[in-house]
Amino acid sequence: MTDYLASAEAALLQRHGLDDFEALWALQLEAVDEPNTGRGGWSSVFRLELEGKGYYLKRQSDYLTHTLHRPLGEPTFAREFRNIQRYQALGIPALQAVFYGERKQGGQHRAILMTRALDEWRDLDSLLLQWPQLDPAQRQGVLGACGELARTLHGARQVHGCFYPKHIFLRERREGWQAQLIDLEKTRPLLLGRRDRLKDLEPLLRRAPVWSEADLRHLLAAYLAQPADSPPVSAWLQRLSTRRREKEAR
Repeated sequence: MTDYLASAEAALLQRHGLDDFEALWALQLEAVDEPNTGRGGWSSVFRLELEGKGYYLKRQSDYLTHTLHRPLGEPTFAREFRNIQRYQALGIPALQAVFYGERKQGGQHRAILMTRALDEWRDLDSLLLQWPQLDPAQRQGVLGACGELARTLHGARQVHGCFYPKHIFLRERREGWQAQLIDLEKTRPLLLGRRDRLKDLEPLLRRAPVWSEADLRHLLAAYLAQPADSPPVSAWLQRLSTRRREKEAR
């Protein structure tokens, strides 16, 4: 597989001698958290700053996932990188890849995935902690952006699979709030219509107990492109509430 290098970042990485797999693998950095171990290998995430721009450099060795299409296994980053490219092609707002590459060296299957840091964005989890302090316009902006993001995602016939507050990043601009997704490893095609859509949305509601019914109606209004007091919004709210109660009862 040919290494991927984003054209917008190529010159910057070249200036620092970091435009190839070997240089990025050898770069000495401090991990941002404890490495993931298992699957027969390890995977770790590092923070990198170049000329005032932030990046996340993820490296793994023998950290493989096995599927029917790839029974011998492939790096988990490979699937995430393919999904990043798929989202970009489908116009779904999501994190952007800067570099991707794989190597089989010394009996090890290594992979690198480098993405742009979302330094100007805030994850929804942190906004939920401040929800009571946000003014009504900010709340409606966040809810609308989340609903529109879900509508774009499902409209492109994709299921995120981990549509959680920690994976939704937002920022406020003069023209309104914007939202995008990270952690695309579990993305798959939307095959079962409303059932898949409900399954994708319900975890978000369950992880945002601070949201009132009015908040949920505003989010669903953006998702369905219907008035908040419309019958379709009421029906979806009922279905999601029922699924949420079933999940919490387990």
